[in-house]
This record gives sequence, C-alpha cells and structure tokens, in this order.
Amino acid sequence: MTNTNPPSPAAAGRSFNELPLSPGMQATLQQLGYLTMTPIQAASLPVALAGHDLIAQAKTGSGKTAAFALALLTKLNPRRFAVQAMVLCPTRELADQVTQEIRRLARSADNIKILTLCGGSIMRAQTSSLEHGAHIVVGTPGRIMDHMERGTLNLEALNTLVLDEADRMLDMGFYEQIAFVAKRCPSERQTLLFSATYPDGIARLARQFMRAPQEVKLLEQHEETKIRQRFYKVENELRLQAVGQLLRHYRPVSTLAFCNTKQQCRSLLEALHAQGIKALTMNGDMEQRERDQVLIQFANRSCPVLVATDVAARGLDIAQLEAVINVDVTPDPEVHIHRIGRTGRADENGWALSLCSPSERNRIIGIAKMMRIEPEWHELAELQNDDESPLVPPMVTLQILGGRKEKIRPGDVLGALTGEAGFTREQVGKITVTDQSTYVAVARNIASDAVRKLSAGKVKGKAVKVRAL
Repeated sequence: MTNTNPPSPAAAGRSFNELPLSPGMQATLQQLGYLTMTPIQAASLPVALAGHDLIAQAKTGSGKTAAFALALLTKLNPRRFAVQAMVLCPTRELADQVTQEIRRLARSADNIKILTLCGGSIMRAQTSSLEHGAHIVVGTPGRIMDHMERGTLNLEALNTLVLDEADRMLDMGFYEQIAFVAKRCPSERQTLLFSATYPDGIARLARQFMRAPQEVKLLEQHEETKIRQRFYKVENELRLQAVGQLLRHYRPVSTLAFCNTKQQCRSLLEALHAQGIKALTMNGDMEQRERDQVLIQFANRSCPVLVATDVAARGLDIAQLEAVINVDVTPDPEVHIHRIGRTGRADENGWALSLCSPSERNRIIGIAKMMRIEPEWHELAELQNDDESPLVPPMVTLQILGGRKEKIRPGDVLGALTGEAGFTREQVGKITVTDQSTYVAVARNIASDAVRKLSAGKVKGKAVKVRAL
C-alpha cells in the first residue's frame, strides 16, 4: 500500500478548478457553491481521478461523498445504459443521502439514472427498475447480494466500486456480503474505500479486493474554539443521574449521548425519563421505519436527546448538534475524536462533555495524548441548575399518512400549513417525505391546532390522516 501524506491545511482550500473535470462538471460545482475542496477532497480526488485504488480515512460530514461521486461520474459514459458504478453503504439512510448527492452532481450530464437498492423496500419494484436500466446503483450489501444471486443485477460493465463507511459495514457483520459482491465485480475496476476508523477488517478487505491502493489518512483536527471539551469526575453508580445534571445545567436543544453498550443505552433512557427528560434511543435491532422516525424527530428538534452506541450512530450527520455527552469513555481515542466531531460543525459552537470514573482515567490520558490537549477537569458539584423549567423541545413532529407513493412533496405540506391553515413559515420546521409517510416539525405551541386543521383540510387536494408523534 502506498501512503500519501496528509495534505497541508492550505491544500484544503484549493479550488476544484485545479482538477481535470469537464467544463459541465465545473459549472455544476460552481452552481452548487462548491468553491474550494475540503481536506479529504483535496487529498483523495487527485488519486481517484488518476484511476488508482484508494483507501481514505474520513468521517461523515467531511465531503467524502463528493470525493467519490466526482471520480465515478468522470468515468461514466451516459450513452451506455449499463451499471458502470456501484456504491455499497451500511444503511438505507446513508444510501439515500449518497444517491441525492450524486444526483445533484450529475445534473449537468444527460439523463444519468441512479437507483437505490436497499432492504426494507419491495424487491419486485427494484427488479422492474433494474430491467429499465441504470448507470449507477447505491445500496446495502445484503440487498445488492440478493439481486446478484437472482440475476437481476448485471455488473459486467462496472468500472468503479465504492465501499462507503466500510468500518461500519464491518461492525454490522457485512464482511461476507461485501466479499461476495467484490469477488463478482470485474477485476479491471477501480475500488475506492472510505472509512472513519481503521479496524483490522479494512486491511483484510484491501488485501483481498484492491490493487496497490494508495492511502489517505486525515486525523480529525477539531477547531479548538468550536468544540469546548470538559471532563467530569463521576462514581460509576452516579453516572446516569449525572447525565440529567449536565443536560439541566447546559440546556442544549439537541444532544447526542454515547454509551458503550446497548444495555447502558436502555438504562440511560429509563433514568432520563424518570427525571422528566424526553429522550429516544436508536439501536441495530430496530425496524427501519422506527429508526427513520427516531432520526427524523431528533434532526428536526422535536426530541432533545438521542441515546446511542457508536455502531447505531455511525453515519448520522445531524446539523446544529449542540452537545455530545460521552456517558461512557470509549477505549479507542480515535472513536472519541469521531464522537465529539459531530458537534461544532460549520459556524456553530459545540460542547463535548465526558463523564469519567476513576477506572477510566487511563483512557482519558490516551485521548489527551492523541488530541494533544490538556484535559479540563470539573466536578459535578459545580453544576448550577438555576433554571428549574423542564427541558422541552421547541418542535413537535406530525406524521401525515401518505408520502412519495402519493406524490406528496414538501411544498404541498408547507402550502397546506401556511395557506388554508393560516400558520406562518416560521412556525413550520423541517419536512421529510418517505415512501409511506410525511413528517413535518411544527412549533410546539401550535401542534394540536395544526393536527386539527390539517385533518380537516386537504394536502394535494386529498383529505389526510395526521397525528402528533
């Protein structure tokens, strides 16, 4: 494997104009406001565009999707109606995000067809879409493997295979499926592998399925001013109670609380509910629909706290996350850096608060060494809870039965709420349309009124069923 040195900070600010991209693609990047490359784009795009296999270490939200999308779109022949590129993702949410991003970047090219193939959707519909042909498929390993076994997915024309969030796919037990798929792809292809951490399985995949891959490793550098880290000493038995203390003192609108085990997640959820704090949890055992609902409520500010393990939270990219609480300290310093890097994004500031028992002190020493910081220690007794009012989220999520299948668009829902129902644009938050349902966040003080008016009125000319989650 060839190591490429991490780019200098100046490299990250380089322009896309330096890359050998078509004029149409350059124009699209301009329109989308992509002016300078992120560090991972600056480091990986020259390697990928030159046709080399690549292993890139980068977190969610670092611009990696555009890095591999530009590489695979550059090689695509729109006039050849066959699958020429495939992206494997760990979850349906990530596959949907990746599909949307590739569509945005492909808009200057003639009619490029991109299909999403994930479990949880009807096989028959996917098969008929494949019969009509596609240029790019994005999907989860299990469902892609199903299509290959049934002979409904032909990969003879494939020239690019992308493994996105490969470490998370390995965490979820997809090694065999990935190996099955990779073995049956043409050997003369380019393979691009993106991963936030670098477990042993990655090296195993690289040895088996990649040709002299070049490596790009970006250790996350968090801007000191953006993420303020504090470490609180806690006795083990008081840990769950302490999370409530932190929440009442700092009062963040949205907090991601990390536990090391699923059992600890369950215990924390009970402890928070007992303290009157609304929280939801996400784990690998949930059905896709439940997982979607939890994510939607957290992302649209209807639920202030999401409790998760590292595996369950991987791939989550939540805008405006005000705090991360490490309920348990992770034994892996890289995972700690990855956890806290979800807050303090863009121009926002964020808190990273870690609870640490005496037995975890050595873990903090390892983290401090890797991050080159002096840990800022605090006592829980310092936390003042002057504001005794309950922690209430600003929004409530309404679920409307009917979604993409009924051709509902966000504009239809916004129109129904701001038109006949008489609410203002400011009282309506994020609108998410899924296959079967549409979710809209509304200001808490109008929630019951909004349910009543939407139920009595019409969306897209039809009466709809509505309930508050």
